[in-house]
Amino acid sequence: MARLRKGVCYRRLERPYTRVSKYRHLSFVKARPHVIITKFDMGNVNGNYDVQIDLIAKDSLQVRQQPIEAVRRALVRVFDKKIGASNYHFRIRKFPHHILRENPLATGAGADRLSTGMKHSFGKPIGVAAQVFEGDPLLTVKTKKQFVDVVRQALKINRAKLPGRWSIIVKEVSQ
Repeated sequence: MARLRKGVCYRRLERPYTRVSKYRHLSFVKARPHVIITKFDMGNVNGNYDVQIDLIAKDSLQVRQQPIEAVRRALVRVFDKKIGASNYHFRIRKFPHHILRENPLATGAGADRLSTGMKHSFGKPIGVAAQVFEGDPLLTVKTKKQFVDVVRQALKINRAKLPGRWSIIVKEVSQ
């Protein structure tokens, strides 16, 4: 399998020209890569919580599914170990819908017979990304007041895995 390109190649927002239809002749993209994020809701969904902590985007950007899954795994491990599985509700708020494409150009001897250059440059699907706009939350964690410092510290450490700039907002939950 080919290696992933750097995230900076796909960070900039693109026009979502990635229609996938149940009618094959209406689809622009002929195949859709599978989503590797296994869960979007974790922890105790039905608990009573005092505080909601959001990870808010400071810029508009695209986030590929690989860093989102890496952050999800790391946060769930920390939360289960330090605050217990029944004391939080963790939700990923953005779904990776946007299909990333690449026009593979052949180089070297005989490349003129394999490549069409920019004549048919729509590209093949290589991954999916979530489009996050400025001020949108990517992750939300609900917990009790006594665990706020643990959650903030975990978010602060793991936001470095995501591209772009992020802020952590803590607010009270009204019951």
